[in-house]
Amino acid sequence: MSRATLIRLAQAAVACALLVLLWRVADGAQALDLLRGADPLWLGAALLALAAQTVLSALRWRLTAARLGLQMGAGRAVAEYYLAQLVNQALPGGVLGDAGRALRARGSAGLLVSGQAVVIERLAGQAALLAALALGLALGGGMLPPALLLPVLMVLGIAALLPLALWAARALPGALGRAARGFAGACARALLGRDTLPRQLGLSLGTVACNLAAFAFCARATGTPLPLAAILALVPLILLTMVLPLTIGGWGLREGAAAALFPLAGASAAAGLATSIAFGLMLLVSVLPGLVALWPVPRTRADPRP
Repeated sequence: MSRATLIRLAQAAVACALLVLLWRVADGAQALDLLRGADPLWLGAALLALAAQTVLSALRWRLTAARLGLQMGAGRAVAEYYLAQLVNQALPGGVLGDAGRALRARGSAGLLVSGQAVVIERLAGQAALLAALALGLALGGGMLPPALLLPVLMVLGIAALLPLALWAARALPGALGRAARGFAGACARALLGRDTLPRQLGLSLGTVACNLAAFAFCARATGTPLPLAAILALVPLILLTMVLPLTIGGWGLREGAAAALFPLAGASAAAGLATSIAFGLMLLVSVLPGLVALWPVPRTRADPRP
């Protein structure tokens, strides 16, 4: 058995263990009751919001790639993004789908450019989510206990310093400096152009709004309306746990964070568990169109020359 297979099995085992533990400590029976009574209309709204964020993310990727010299149609970008999300949700790590779309989209620009486009697009999305978290702390940071608020502020501070660190790394000698200069230049071209920055901001804020709305809709569906301050201050923290490559698709980590943070908004841990499970299920359903991209397309024979 290969090392990669062992890692994937371990990640799946961690996800299962976390879910079993949460089922015991967060009143899984109550969470199940909340899921059984979930409002299908609100679940449908969450599904639509997740579909919208996929399309917006794909358009952000297309814009980023275009600014780096890699052209693709909107339809192809959306299909590739759906497929990447499907793979990310189905396999451990959460990045294999992104690696696949970088490989398939490299075209004449090459793998370096397509890889930069994928990395920069993902970083733009995470930066927007961190910005939403910062806004949430400004509006409702009082609901976080000091023991949690301080580490969150430290993470935000480190994230804010990363662009400065990249800029400073350009002066390093050797291969590291060349790599930093190349990536910093790619980020500037992809994100900071006069006609590019407003579009990047709009697409990134749109994707974050859709994700936060989808989670809030799942909370509403399972009987726990969240105030706006909680949506901005708590939901980004819950969603950021999905970035950690410890489980499959963030399962277990996301549910644990929701069960721990929902009581800060006056809800129960079981409500957080139910909401997160509902969100995870809607996310899985929302990426199923990625299966279409796997369907083999028959090749058409060229018309014979007269």
